[in-house]
Amino acid sequence: MTGLDTAREGGATSNTITGGIFFHAVVQGRDISVQLPPAITPALSGLPAPASAFTGRDQQVERLLADLAPATGGAGTGGRRTVLVSAVSGLAGIGKTELAVQTATRALGEPGWFPGGVLFVDLFGYDPGRSLSPERALEGLLRALAVPGEHIPDGLEDRQRLYRSVLAAYAREGRRILVIVDNASTAGQAGPLLPTDGATAALVTSRHTLDGLDARLHDLDTLDTAASLAVLDRALRHARGDDDTRFTDEAEAATVIAGLCAGLPLALRIASAVLAASPGRPASDLAAALQAEHGRLDKLARPDRAVRAAFDLSYEHLTPGQARLFRLLPLNPGPDLATESAAHLADTGPDRAAELLQQLADAHLIEPGSSWGRWRMHDLVRLYADERGRTHAVPDRRDGARARLFTHYQDSARAADAHLDTLPGPRPRGFPDRAAALHWLDAEHPNLTATAIAAPALGHPSTTVSLAFSLARFLGLRRSFVDAITLATSALAICRGLGDRHGEGQALNNLGNALGEVRRFEEAIEIHTRATAVYHQLGDRHRESRALNNLGNALGEARRFEEAIRAHTDAATVFRELGDRHGEGQALNNLGVTLQQVRRFEEAVHAHTHAGAIYRDLGDRHLEGTALLNLGGALVQVQRFEEAVDTQTRAAGVCREFGDRHLEGTALNNLGSALQRVRRFEEAIDAHTQAITIYRELDSRHGEGQALGNLGAALMLVGRFEEAVTAHTRAATVFRELGDRHSEGKERSKLGIALRQVRRFGEAISAHAGAATLFRELGDRHAEETALEAWAVTHNERWLRQG
Repeated sequence: MTGLDTAREGGATSNTITGGIFFHAVVQGRDISVQLPPAITPALSGLPAPASAFTGRDQQVERLLADLAPATGGAGTGGRRTVLVSAVSGLAGIGKTELAVQTATRALGEPGWFPGGVLFVDLFGYDPGRSLSPERALEGLLRALAVPGEHIPDGLEDRQRLYRSVLAAYAREGRRILVIVDNASTAGQAGPLLPTDGATAALVTSRHTLDGLDARLHDLDTLDTAASLAVLDRALRHARGDDDTRFTDEAEAATVIAGLCAGLPLALRIASAVLAASPGRPASDLAAALQAEHGRLDKLARPDRAVRAAFDLSYEHLTPGQARLFRLLPLNPGPDLATESAAHLADTGPDRAAELLQQLADAHLIEPGSSWGRWRMHDLVRLYADERGRTHAVPDRRDGARARLFTHYQDSARAADAHLDTLPGPRPRGFPDRAAALHWLDAEHPNLTATAIAAPALGHPSTTVSLAFSLARFLGLRRSFVDAITLATSALAICRGLGDRHGEGQALNNLGNALGEVRRFEEAIEIHTRATAVYHQLGDRHRESRALNNLGNALGEARRFEEAIRAHTDAATVFRELGDRHGEGQALNNLGVTLQQVRRFEEAVHAHTHAGAIYRDLGDRHLEGTALLNLGGALVQVQRFEEAVDTQTRAAGVCREFGDRHLEGTALNNLGSALQRVRRFEEAIDAHTQAITIYRELDSRHGEGQALGNLGAALMLVGRFEEAVTAHTRAATVFRELGDRHSEGKERSKLGIALRQVRRFGEAISAHAGAATLFRELGDRHAEETALEAWAVTHNERWLRQG
């Protein structure tokens, strides 16, 4: 049975599940085992769309495809060997990314080549402000592979080992994945992202020849004149239709333009876009303009000048309003920008901002982002725009633009966070409902975290503190605990530096909650203890009690139950004295979970019942659901089985109503256990099976292990012993891979009983012996003795049957 307790601090809600540890995809150790979800959607949608004006690269595409094709035949048979890593290098704007995208699109269309899809990551290797470290890139790739944030380790080695193990697991299951590592600056940046399983393939692009990757190297050169002319003509026709034949009508001018662009695809596309933006402009006029810029265009073939000349030409055709917004866009620290955010930068209305952004996109100076209404800049364009912006800092009122953007992020994040509060009441303007607030937070998550991290160095430390506090609840809901730890740590340092003791206490509480979620319980205990001390020194009994309640959660997870009970009891008492009924309900709910751990079930029933009544009176339906879930577990222990069935059914309904799939799975799993007690075995089997399905969808491996174990018990009760053996075997495997030795021992004991029923006595004896060994190492004498008794019974039964 599992329980859920909740604590709130500074607008953030922390949920901690006890009586079971809910992992998802993996757990790490020296040796890693990975169980994959039955189906995921890899980051295929992250692959940029292939360009229509792609030409002159047929040979390069075919060579890369030959590298990527699956191996044929075996060693010594003369079959084709797969090249596992291919590295494409060339100067800026040469079309490395486009070549990789076009090749990947072709490869994904080949049956059986990459059934697992493609992972695409842009390392922004040449942009100092956005360059991704291998650690950060691995975090994003692991999330794309369905590994939840709380199970992504901190260190490079651990992340690298986990990432490669997950890729290998997909390959073993026939879901080979193509990895594209774009825009790497060094072998050290790209190397940790490359697979090593001998099956998964990778494409790397860089402006440098990365000969330290043990890769098949492909040097990409400029396009010849024929291909350059084809790019110009195709891009123009794509923009204006097949009737626009200006480049073919003025072949000499087109040849001049192609020569001045020096065969650089990015420069060619921008030149074509300039002509497309002016339907009446002859190609010869564009050629003359390029000739007039002779001082710069002479350097077009130089790697550090090639794109600048094309950008200069495009930039000089911008209107003052377009140019100003273009120069301001790099002030956003994140990867892309919403139209609304751009409006705040430019200090204009959303409609005018959308018009300017579309015009910049038409000029190929920006491009559509991850969804409609979002925009991003190529890293070279971003650097160019930032240089221009610095030279126009005073007339553009650059500092004011940044302040407006940061204020917009702070105000919107604060309003969105208010909509995540489950207590009824008025909400600030900005979002119509909770769903809209969550949608905005999901879209802006990368920008908000990047802004919070960058703000102190830009002279806006208060932005970091504000965002860290406003995002705490969202990051917990989305289980982005690495970001939560980073932001809370930054806010803590800033508040200390400013002497803001209240802010320090809130940052400590948020940090402790995040550490607890990633199972760093001893650190969480230390952090919450410090938060409690800060508020005690300030004489703030209310916040001190919140910190104490959170401390109790961490103590309970560390199995320091008596200390946890004292902490929750003291917190509940103070909340009651202060008239904070919501806080009292949280403390009582947490207290009940801990009381169940020490088998004080009647007291737990009372605590959960009282907490549920408080939540119901206050109209907090979501937390009422958690109280019902925990109450149902306690009711089973005091043999009030019919009440437990009703309570868990209601809890599942509330969780479903709020879209909380994880807790719905927990409620269904607990419901199945209660149904077993009233001999409604088929319903119990159905409930456990539904829970397993939910846990697999969410990749919650620990939840799946618990549900499998409960399913096995239900199957035993209806005599489906072989199926029970399968369920308990899988459960034991899950817990072993997760490192939950106590749960593994319990499942081994149950497995032994199931094996005895099908007269597989040798395996049963081994299962009981293994369980006894685990319990002995864990110091659980009662469980060890029970396992040994089962071992003896099985041993005697085998002896009698053989005798």
